[in-house]
Amino acid sequence: MATIESSTGARSTTLLDPIKTGRGLAAIRIFFGLILFANGIAKVFEFTRVAVGQWWITNLIDRPGAQSILNSLANKDRPGTKMLPGLRWVANELILDNWEWFQWVLTATELGVGAFLILGLASRGAALVGFGFQLFLALYYLPTNKWSFEQPHEYVPLLVLALVPAGRVWGLDGWLLRRRPALRRWPF
Repeated sequence: MATIESSTGARSTTLLDPIKTGRGLAAIRIFFGLILFANGIAKVFEFTRVAVGQWWITNLIDRPGAQSILNSLANKDRPGTKMLPGLRWVANELILDNWEWFQWVLTATELGVGAFLILGLASRGAALVGFGFQLFLALYYLPTNKWSFEQPHEYVPLLVLALVPAGRVWGLDGWLLRRRPALRRWPF
């Protein structure tokens, strides 16, 4: 715990409460887990619309929606897309040409990463996988003239969660570490 020491040597208030910080990071971890898990569920059950009454209507991304988004981002005739080496090839030759099985890889990844983040199990590893997926998509958004922070708010928190042991509060990582302290390393 950090404290401030005055010139007389007296200690004053704590600058950072580790329990509150852990809870805050756990809330962010769970929130991102819910986002990924919900989109995975939408891909399994093929739905996009979510409505709570008439006051909250939104959507999730199903498998055809994900395919359409990637196709649109990778194949629009924009100078920036052409300048990022290999980006079109990865989207078209690797992913879209193999969409029949890749759509299920995407679905399983969203469900798995989402569940692991919600549960706080190997949370740093799950966050790193989620970060990779989000950063990959963000590369396609670079040349689209979108709002500057359109994508970073989706991958920066996941990078932080990959670096910080956020699964130790309100998560199974903490439960595991109390029983097996030898696991006190990444990804726990």
